Formats: sequence, structure tokens, C-alpha cells
Amino acid sequence: MIGLDFDVLPSHVPEVRAEGEAPEEYVARLSRDKAQALASANPSRWVIAADTTVLYGDELLEKPADAADAERMLATIAGRTHIVYTGVTLQNVDLRYCETRVSESEVRMLPMSPSDIEWYVRTGEPLDKAGAYAVQGIGSMFIDSVHGSFTNVVGLPLATLFLMLRKAGIDPLQTNGVEP
Repeated sequence: MIGLDFDVLPSHVPEVRAEGEAPEEYVARLSRDKAQALASANPSRWVIAADTTVLYGDELLEKPADAADAERMLATIAGRTHIVYTGVTLQNVDLRYCETRVSESEVRMLPMSPSDIEWYVRTGEPLDKAGAYAVQGIGSMFIDSVHGSFTNVVGLPLATLFLMLRKAGIDPLQTNGVEP
């Protein structure tokens, strides 16, 4: 979306929450672990890693295990407000640079009937998304409001990343190939 040239590489870091770990700490740790896994294998490259989770009450709603779990999650948040946390890490091993930030957004879902939920889950979209929905996809029709960063809810808060890149001496306005 912002014109940066990048490669997408899987980190294969297990996404397991530690006992008593707060959601903000959890996504920050996972983004750092993912960045470290990739940066150690690519020490001269800038690595951006992120992890997103959804919090409703005291329950973390991560990627659903299956369709039934997706339906349960959607029934839980339908008609309610929940919080989306994304941890972002920017790292370059050779330059000994590493910064992590966490973004938070509040999302209110429309009420959803059981048939709405079943229909949406049958699209397959919710099955690999934290909270079992994609705000940038079909799921957008079920979003009443977003308070905070929309791109945070997508999974990479671009305003946060922009500030992190600038702090690291990388100006996205100069590197994206767009002429002023």
C-alpha cells in the first residue's frame, strides 16, 4: 500500500502465549521472535515482523482452529466491541538495530445472526485470521466502527511502521519510487 519493495518470508515461530502474558506483551514478544528468526538468517537486511491478536473481555481470539471455532469466535464478538493488538518489530542485525511497538484499535462488530456467521465462515476467509474476520475483506460488511488504526486491524499498522522506519533513518517517502 505504501510502495515499499519487500519479500514475504515465513518465520515458523510458534504462536504460543506464555502463562499470564498480557496481550500487548504477547504480540510484542512474538513480533520480536519472528523478526529475530528472520534477521539472523538475513543479517544485512531490514526485517519487519508483526503479530496480531484480538481481545474480548479476558479471552484472546487468535486464529481459529477450525470452522466451528471461527463460528464460536464470531458469535462471541458479534454486536460487541473488542480490541485488536498488533506488535511490530523492525530489525537489522548488522546495524544492531531493533525496535518494537504495539498498536491498539477498538472494533465494534454489527450483530450477526447464526446464519450470517455460518455464511461468512463458509467463505473460508475467517479461518486464518485473528478473531475470525478480515476487516479488509468480506468481513468488512460486519464492521460497525474502528477506533484507532484501520491498518492495525488488517495486521500491520502502517502509521506506526512509517514512524519506526523514519526513526531508523529510512524515509519511505524517498524509497517508494514516487516522484514528488
